[in-house]
Amino acid sequence: MNYIGSITIDEALLEAANIVEGEKLQIVNNNNGERFETYAIRGERDSGVICLNGAAARRVQVGDVVILISYALLMPEEAKTFKPIAIFPDENNRLVKGS
Repeated sequence: MNYIGSITIDEALLEAANIVEGEKLQIVNNNNGERFETYAIRGERDSGVICLNGAAARRVQVGDVVILISYALLMPEEAKTFKPIAIFPDENNRLVKGS
């Protein structure tokens, strides 16, 4: 709790989702409807860690299902060919083979 903010994310998940450390993210909590913004911190690879730090930790309980959203600003021509990335880790926040 005594931290300025952020969300720690398993390094393998960051790479799979093409999120860089320090990138701004919107967090959506499916259990209680909370929406807030913070930034990504790299966690230990293959640990399954998704940990909210600081004040953001008050908005999520262990076991809640959260969606992490990253946005891009694109020129209209870039937007036409942009392919978003979506990953769906398992219940332990580990990448599912073949997804």
